[in-house]
Amino acid sequence: MKIFIKNMVCGRCISAVENIFNDNNIKVKNINLGEVETESEISETNLQVLEKCLQKTGFERIKDSAHQLIEKIKNLIIVKISELDIDENFLLSEFLSSKLHKDYSSLSKTFSQNENITLEQFFILQKIEKVKELLLYNEFTLTEIAGKLGYKSVQHLSSQFRNSTGFTPTEFKKLKVHNRKPLDQV
Repeated sequence: MKIFIKNMVCGRCISAVENIFNDNNIKVKNINLGEVETESEISETNLQVLEKCLQKTGFERIKDSAHQLIEKIKNLIIVKISELDIDENFLLSEFLSSKLHKDYSSLSKTFSQNENITLEQFFILQKIEKVKELLLYNEFTLTEIAGKLGYKSVQHLSSQFRNSTGFTPTEFKKLKVHNRKPLDQV
């Protein structure tokens, strides 16, 4: 049985969800971001208990196909950005269409209707959160960050960063409070 779960955005989330399933004596066959495959079917009563346990930890079971698709899109984008290997000629439309085997316009429409933000805006906001993280770690220069996240120039990154945060990357680094958002809340 496949169960789709909202707000799984990292390896720790996978571990936390796996623990919830183990605590409820549900054997897991496979687990990935946003998706758990169990070894057998789960009764409706056990599903309700599982849902309550997931909600206590900030997760949520996704029941309808549109929201399952949106969660897959979000996870693909988050993972792609976390790899820090986005080519400057990267096209979000081609990437998502090839990964999900669906027309980009239908993916975009479904996403926008349910999330009140476009796919491109979501992608930019996720990249900006990654830029914030990388700036705080101080491991890479702004030029290196721009290259790793597919920006054609530091100016382009700085412009998007300022439009999103109200600060230049340099001003952001100097702030005492950095106002980073959890990825599942972007």
